[in-house]
Amino acid sequence: MSLKSENNNSIAGPFVLSPIAKWVRTAVIAGMAGSCALTAQAQEAEKKVTEVEPDVEIISVTGTRKTIQDQIAIKRESTTVVDGLSSEDIGDLPALSIGEALESITGAASHRENGGATEITIRGLGPFLSATHINGREATNGGGDRSVNFSQFPSELVKKVAIYKTQDASMIEGGVAGVIALETVTPLDFGKQRVSGEVKLNYNPDESNVENSLQSDLGYRGTFSYVDQFEFDNGQAVGVSFGVQRQDISQPEAEYRSSSPSGSSLWACLNVPNNTNEGFYRSSAGDCEDQVSGGSNQGYDTDIDSETGKAKSDGTPYAWTGSSRSFRQNETSDERDAVFFALQYQPSDAWDINFDTQISDRTQKEARHDLIFLQKRATPGITGPTLVTNDVGGILHWEGEERIESAGEQFEREENYQGYGLNIEHNVTDRLTVNLDLAYSKTDREELQISNRGRTSDRNFFSWDLGDEIPHFTLTDFDVTDISNFTDSLRTRLDRENVRENVIKSARLDFDYELDSGMFTKIEGGIRTSELSFIQFGGSQGNGSRNEYTVGDDTALEILQGCQIDFPESDFLSSVSDGNIVTNVDSDGNVIGSGTGASWATYDNVCFSQAVAATDADYNGVFAYPDVEYQNTGTVDVTEKTTSAYLMASYDTEMFGKFIRGNFGLRVVDTEVTSVGFRTDYSVGTDADTGFLELVSDSTTLDKIQSGSSYTKYLPSFNLVVDYSEDILLRAGIYRGMSRADPSDLSFNREFSTNSNDDGAATSLSDLVVGVNGSGNPATQPLMSWNYDAAVEWYPNEDSIVAFSLYYKQFQGGFEKQTILEEFIIDGESISLPITNSVTSDDDSEIVGLEASFSYRWDNGLGVKFGYNFADTDFEFEDSLYGDTFTTDLDGNTTQLTEGIVEPGSVPGFSKHVFSSQLYYQIGDFDTAVIYKYRSEYFQPYTSNGTRLRYVDAVGVWEMRASYKINEHFRIKAEAINLFSAPKSQDFFVEDNLGEVNDYGPRLFLGMSFKL
Repeated sequence: MSLKSENNNSIAGPFVLSPIAKWVRTAVIAGMAGSCALTAQAQEAEKKVTEVEPDVEIISVTGTRKTIQDQIAIKRESTTVVDGLSSEDIGDLPALSIGEALESITGAASHRENGGATEITIRGLGPFLSATHINGREATNGGGDRSVNFSQFPSELVKKVAIYKTQDASMIEGGVAGVIALETVTPLDFGKQRVSGEVKLNYNPDESNVENSLQSDLGYRGTFSYVDQFEFDNGQAVGVSFGVQRQDISQPEAEYRSSSPSGSSLWACLNVPNNTNEGFYRSSAGDCEDQVSGGSNQGYDTDIDSETGKAKSDGTPYAWTGSSRSFRQNETSDERDAVFFALQYQPSDAWDINFDTQISDRTQKEARHDLIFLQKRATPGITGPTLVTNDVGGILHWEGEERIESAGEQFEREENYQGYGLNIEHNVTDRLTVNLDLAYSKTDREELQISNRGRTSDRNFFSWDLGDEIPHFTLTDFDVTDISNFTDSLRTRLDRENVRENVIKSARLDFDYELDSGMFTKIEGGIRTSELSFIQFGGSQGNGSRNEYTVGDDTALEILQGCQIDFPESDFLSSVSDGNIVTNVDSDGNVIGSGTGASWATYDNVCFSQAVAATDADYNGVFAYPDVEYQNTGTVDVTEKTTSAYLMASYDTEMFGKFIRGNFGLRVVDTEVTSVGFRTDYSVGTDADTGFLELVSDSTTLDKIQSGSSYTKYLPSFNLVVDYSEDILLRAGIYRGMSRADPSDLSFNREFSTNSNDDGAATSLSDLVVGVNGSGNPATQPLMSWNYDAAVEWYPNEDSIVAFSLYYKQFQGGFEKQTILEEFIIDGESISLPITNSVTSDDDSEIVGLEASFSYRWDNGLGVKFGYNFADTDFEFEDSLYGDTFTTDLDGNTTQLTEGIVEPGSVPGFSKHVFSSQLYYQIGDFDTAVIYKYRSEYFQPYTSNGTRLRYVDAVGVWEMRASYKINEHFRIKAEAINLFSAPKSQDFFVEDNLGEVNDYGPRLFLGMSFKL
């Protein structure tokens, strides 16, 4: 593909299709033409209405069968390619969360955190390529990206969820993979009075093994909703709906962890027996990434050797090792309060006024207890000769001497979501409808964390072997359950971080004009303006602030013993371990009972932290979380203003004996980005001794800096549905999509690089300042794509569907380093400085996929539903530390900086295979279903450093639900997720280099609902 780069306020040049794109386009057009040319009797244009005799029994379909029927109907009736779930009654959506509901849709899969579904992937593509709308409006989040944490919203208060896999011009731009739409109840349209409620008790088997200081063994989830309508004699009508939910549950999680690749704590260390200067065979004990004589923090050197054109360490064996390997036991709590409200007013047939709001307040807490084995240090004569690795450098066996820590963290995250919307629809005439929509969405997030440490004073000998899923450690004469072994270097840190505020304000005006004859049925159009703001407050630690307290060794044991608690969990990690996670042996190799097992010495984190803080004279014994601030070099302040307009025509006609319908249109989007940051305030002075210029910094003030960009994009779309026969549909769609960069990546943090060879003879500003360092690029262009869909769908009856869809996406854009000039003002003087930053490249890549849906029900009440998505792509995402990296200079010349040792990742969040299945049985008042969901491995970037590779391994998860209708008012429900305790396993940098294993266990819910 050769789609020219679209710079600020520019229009794309000629679009040239690749051979695959030409083939897909030809197949779509040929299929449409062929289907229209085939001769067959025309379908009857009018449906026959048969009056039902009074004595004829009317069968009402409910439960799982009704849900699947509605899914089929949503897909069949839509003009675009869409799959969805709807509930006839509020509270009937068949899932424990919005994430679990979306996972049951063909092609959708989730990223799991705390055992539940959070971010959603569509057709194997990561959440950054998707958009989420609530009642047709953009939703904010606290993650600094554009995805949405669906666990924030209660499924019981949502009436419909849908995934639009092709788009039309009326949709808000932003979803290349698709648009996820959530809808709440509009009370007058609901059309009946309803009072309903539900109480679910939550029991997690893994929680029963935990003495949880934050939550009891039994949690609950209570929901109440009310919908009503009021009609008046003058023709006016008012409808109101109200829903509230309180959730108070635990989220048990046991973990094995290695140092993450997000910072500088995971290295590829050289593994060469004859190299005694560095690596695992160094001649003196020390970190394996440091040289005995020479530099530090190096390990395998990927920098290009100018003489060979290869990496400096090219061909040298290596192994991956982090600064630590650890186990984490968690005490958890998850509290959420949610309120949904809607008011609908119709003063006459010509007016419809809707106001709705969604408010969610979620607090997650964890008391974490860690056993940490520090592990980068190589012990001469031991570590290197005994090291065992696999073929990608992942360690299978390690031996050496290092410190051991009993650490702990007390973590709390609070996230508040508010969404408000006002929609006014006016029927100006019988044909013309005008719609005004005003919306406001805001998310606030704050994280508080206590981090504690007590460690051994000596370096103890230990070894570990990788079992089937996690490592197992062997120690010599060291009891990890004895708290007196961890009295060295006591420290506590109090962090306030990731304090974020994300706000979207929007206004939209649309019209819909019905045409009375001919092929075209209506014309739609409108304009929309929105403003997104994202602020992350800075502090002493960049994205937050820290207070750090230390204590002398003379009081360490007293503090530890005073705050000691019993290890909170029995059978820790038993479902993923091969036996004892720690074995204590004597010098002869005999097992010592004390210190052998799956526990270690632990303490109350708050008690420990307060006790350490009380002894620290630097803080006068004051225990307090630090503040963050706006005027800080770590602050991110991004404003994105968007103005868009669209025009779309719908058609519905007969051609060659076939009924066809669809739409085509164009959406034009103009975006302006403004990014504010802060840097050290500098002035230019004159040295009193030499008379030359010098750069003087003012540590008491900061200089506010600002940058930005703008761009205009044109997004055409075309959708076609052919009624080939009464039960067969042919469907096609073509649209151009765009996915903007995450707000956090549009930051503007800059600091100057001064002349390191300062000889005191500076006569100009350019002598003093030679460059600039920083992060974020407000000029990052969106990732653009052309998207093609062709589908055939067979609907034998209301319970059945067989559908196949072929899709093709052609992307323009990747991520590369480029050097550009940026303008700065120093002491009133302007200077242009080069900075190397990440930009959207002109690289082309493709995604080809196949999607299939199948549903069938037998007369005995047994039914099945399957969904499968296969996708393949040539998109490449290079790791910034161990991948191939390039830079482009000011003249456009590209130079390779490093030759990597890891293969590039794919599209973030991309899974090649996604599968969901459901076996249900519904007869009479009994309704049950077993669900299986599978997602193949995928690359998931870190939120703290999205340039490093982390792979989440393939996983299949089983779920189950059952209900029994006692009478017309009451129903008993039972639900379970992660039924067979499937863990989440992650690899760092490369697959098979184990980085983290999270074991959640199953989650069980039992409850009763009522409806009046």
